[in-house]
Amino acid sequence: MTATLLLVPVAAVAAGWLAVRLLRRRRRLLRVSVAVLTVLVVLLGGLQLWALTALDRSAAARAIVWREADVDDVSRFPARVIEAGPTTLTLSEGGLPGGTLDQVTDRDGRERRLEQLVEESTTEALVVLHGDEVVYERYANGGAADRPHTSFSVAKSFLSTLVGIAIDRGEIESLDDPVTDHVPELLDRDERFADVTLRHLVTMSSGLAYEEQGLPWSHDATTYYAPDLRAEALSAEVAGEPGRTWNYNNFNPLLMGLVLERATGTSVSEYMERHLWQPMGADADGSWSLDSEDSGFEKLESGVNAVARDYARFGLLVAHEGRVGDRQVVSAEWVREATARDTSRDPADHYQYWWWVDTERPGRFFARGNFGQYVYVDPATDVVVVRLGRDDGGEYWVELLRDVADRVAAAA
Repeated sequence: MTATLLLVPVAAVAAGWLAVRLLRRRRRLLRVSVAVLTVLVVLLGGLQLWALTALDRSAAARAIVWREADVDDVSRFPARVIEAGPTTLTLSEGGLPGGTLDQVTDRDGRERRLEQLVEESTTEALVVLHGDEVVYERYANGGAADRPHTSFSVAKSFLSTLVGIAIDRGEIESLDDPVTDHVPELLDRDERFADVTLRHLVTMSSGLAYEEQGLPWSHDATTYYAPDLRAEALSAEVAGEPGRTWNYNNFNPLLMGLVLERATGTSVSEYMERHLWQPMGADADGSWSLDSEDSGFEKLESGVNAVARDYARFGLLVAHEGRVGDRQVVSAEWVREATARDTSRDPADHYQYWWWVDTERPGRFFARGNFGQYVYVDPATDVVVVRLGRDDGGEYWVELLRDVADRVAAAA
């Protein structure tokens, strides 16, 4: 008992000494923490200031300041106008039997009111064609019939069609051309580029390296934000044997943009205006976003801007195997090849020449872009569905648009 009592003051003294030591250490730690935090704030502030001053020179700077891609990027990038022509493909007002599109079935099998779905899913435009008749059209969440909306990767399907036109016109000989026939300087970097063909580019099977990490310096950022996308395209590296593996890769459309520019002697936008936009009967001027004013190269992976009905006209063109009225804008053979479920010359059955294939509905296909931009096409029933939005709204749009097309086809 006495020994125990003697330990009490000893323990108290030890505890006091330890408390003083911890307090002093805590103060040192606090001072160190404040110093480190101050340095980090200065560094981050300096990085942000550098990024703001380097927006015209650096993809990383743009990624730091602008962060993730957004539909409002249409106002951030300069753009080249694609003028509509004197003749417009008329879309008449059509109708469906009552109740046809009152509801749709979502991926969980639930019946949902289509009008409510549009409102609640950040959808800005939903347009449904049956032939040249508009059978459903609704704008919400800031969307409007005369408001251009950016395409994101729907642009790749426009580019696919331009490649088909260039082959039809003899400006590009064949998809089996090595890319180095048109961009020979790639050989100076790696002789293996001689094995990469244009077919490998359009089927996303080129074997080129592509890292998608969401970082300012990873390829998903640099191929979107680089202020000189020609130089970015030429920085591509061969990572594997072409034709063996499907890998969604934005270097592919950038390299094809170089090919198309050189083969046609004009910008991609000007070529599209002359040989696709005006011949298909677009009603409004479109545009194609550029990497920068100085470079003036189209953002070929993402940058078409158009009103909803003109996206629908594009869908109708391919639904009709490249024909508008009595004019063949792009060959029927190209459209069939570009949208087929075919693995005889490429590795993916769900993807062909920059078009997605609906493997659940034979013959159907669609263009798809980030945040739920879609042009869904069923040639057999002459149905086109366009969905444009600020984001995907948490919805799985392929199944929803498939159901819309099913209902229209069944009611027709």
